Amino acid sequence: MTLAEEFRSRNFSIYGQWLGVICIILCIAVGIANLFHLSIIILFSIICLISGLVLIFLEIPLLLRICPTSEKFDVFMRRFTTNYMRAAMYGTMSVIQWLSLIHSATSLIAAAVMLLLAGLCYLFAALKHQDFAGSKTLGGHGVAQMIV
Repeated sequence: MTLAEEFRSRNFSIYGQWLGVICIILCIAVGIANLFHLSIIILFSIICLISGLVLIFLEIPLLLRICPTSEKFDVFMRRFTTNYMRAAMYGTMSVIQWLSLIHSATSLIAAAVMLLLAGLCYLFAALKHQDFAGSKTLGGHGVAQMIV
């Protein structure tokens, strides 16, 4: 299945996965950018950075196969194989970033919005009873198994 066919499939989990890739880039970028605040925003930016790093392994399954990770981390990542669990994780990450607005408005709001959109895509996929479908481009559907 090509990338265009994946987007035409109307499977919200694929949309969520691609929004997740955007979230990875955005979380790392705004996390680094907000590290230089001299307030509680530093804590939210560190959480945003950690979220971006966790999302790398969640949304790009090929990396779990080629990067040495601990058994605990692998078990933790396997918890998020359903659309409901992914929606819950993205929703939690989004709420944490929205809470940063209590102190001051920063660019972390961009991460909060994108995390929310990705979470909503996974939630719509779950509510429509669509099975989780990983993008072939990102290492889903047997690509990771071919490496090993």
